Amino acid sequence: MSKIIAIANQKGGVGKTTTSVNLAASLAVLEQKVLLVDADPQGNATTGVGYDLKELKATIYECLVDGLEPKEAILKTDNENLFLLPSNIDLVGAELEMLNFEEKESVFAIVLAKVKDDYDYILIDCSPSLGLLTVNSLAAANSVMIPVQCQYFALEGLGKLLNTIKIIQKRLNTALEIEGFVLTMYDGRVRLSNQVVAEVRKHFEEMVFDTLIQQNVKLAEAPSYGQPVILYDAECRGSVNYLSLANELLEKNKK
Repeated sequence: MSKIIAIANQKGGVGKTTTSVNLAASLAVLEQKVLLVDADPQGNATTGVGYDLKELKATIYECLVDGLEPKEAILKTDNENLFLLPSNIDLVGAELEMLNFEEKESVFAIVLAKVKDDYDYILIDCSPSLGLLTVNSLAAANSVMIPVQCQYFALEGLGKLLNTIKIIQKRLNTALEIEGFVLTMYDGRVRLSNQVVAEVRKHFEEMVFDTLIQQNVKLAEAPSYGQPVILYDAECRGSVNYLSLANELLEKNKK
């Protein structure tokens, strides 16, 4: 049974793409067959697994707008269990063109339904906005994972996101659940980091993953080499953290 998880936060710079790429790669290392869907026009998840945006022959844009079969656009990566549905700046245009579609909020769901059964997990890296692309991602997903950075203003904007999720649960996707909150960019030496962790855990209790994603140089370097951190340096703290998060996710979904 495949599970589609949207990784979303309309606030930029919270570790959303980092979490999408590295959680996908860690699940793949744990022998899950994973499709990483880049739903952000910036295409950072695409470059994060080693592809050049200029050399893409087909992307998610063609699947959404031209009706291309997703299998035609899906690419292999350095990990045999990890696959990518890429994106690039063309995706900005998709948002405008989809406004004219009858079922404009369900286009993603229709595309992903064609490949859903081929994978154990499909992770969608959402764009940092609450526009039509993110609404589509949430409408197509079984659950949503929300990265929250352990920094000042971390909780700002979470209300808007949770509100959007509620509207989507009501109108478009009644089965949408919150998979959990992931605390990113944690630095145990900084009092503020610990305060944010305490605050988020107080508010959301069981919905917060136990694993903390710590600040890590290798984690920051890996994308510039076009590799998930687990391939760049399997023993660094970033790799250990994301492997722990992947194990926690698998354990949670066994229940």
